[in-house]
Amino acid sequence: MSGSDKSKYQVFVDDNSHYMDESERYTAGVFDDCESAVRKCIEIVESSLMNEYKRGMGAKELVERYKSFGDDPWISGPDAECRFSAWEYAERRAKEICTRGGRKQDREG
Repeated sequence: MSGSDKSKYQVFVDDNSHYMDESERYTAGVFDDCESAVRKCIEIVESSLMNEYKRGMGAKELVERYKSFGDDPWISGPDAECRFSAWEYAERRAKEICTRGGRKQDREG
């Protein structure tokens, strides 16, 4: 981040299929507040979950596919309390998505 961005929240995205490979990392945006950065992270995980979801799939299988192939966003910013765990969010949402059969309203978090 440049000097002027130190008070902002940057969302980075790692690729779960390239674990620990920083060359696969990209930036998904810079935000003025934690809430906006978290919303971006949620949007990224939701998209990954829906890309991996297949009708009839169980939550455990969906989470395993997400952890193998999904995007893993995280936040860097001035507030150490501003955190987002993509894996925890994915585990919770996978149960909801699979229980409801992946209906469209489930994509909106």
